[in-house]
Amino acid sequence: MSDHARVIGHLIRRTITLDVPRERVWAALTEPELLIQWFGEGFEVSAFEVGGTGRIIYEDFGDFPIEITEIVPLETLAFRWSGIPADELDEYSTHVAFTLTGDDSSSELTVVESGFEKLPGGTRYRRDRLEQNREGWDVELDELAILLEG
Repeated sequence: MSDHARVIGHLIRRTITLDVPRERVWAALTEPELLIQWFGEGFEVSAFEVGGTGRIIYEDFGDFPIEITEIVPLETLAFRWSGIPADELDEYSTHVAFTLTGDDSSSELTVVESGFEKLPGGTRYRRDRLEQNREGWDVELDELAILLEG
């Protein structure tokens, strides 16, 4: 698996190593029926392309709007998201980027969430959001590893 997510300045970073081909990890990042098995309970997107908008749904927490900002098949998926329940993206959004490397036998997936320094609400609020999201990436990426590696 990997170490835990770490806060580095105003961003969160975690890398996990998976004993599955890169194509399987990419599918878990991009196919809604797989995505909801590890990241939220629902996923909707207008179009799976740069500029596509949608939401990640957590039944216990609410809807988290997203906008896809980058897609490089089998390499990079990035989006802005509210990070807190909201109806639309606003000044409380951060940026999440998944970077994938690997081959036919194993993969390395890195997630970086950035933009916390731009959040309104002051230093304490930003630090609380960093810590909450850091904990969230530990949980979510552990669930991804369980899904893909059994």
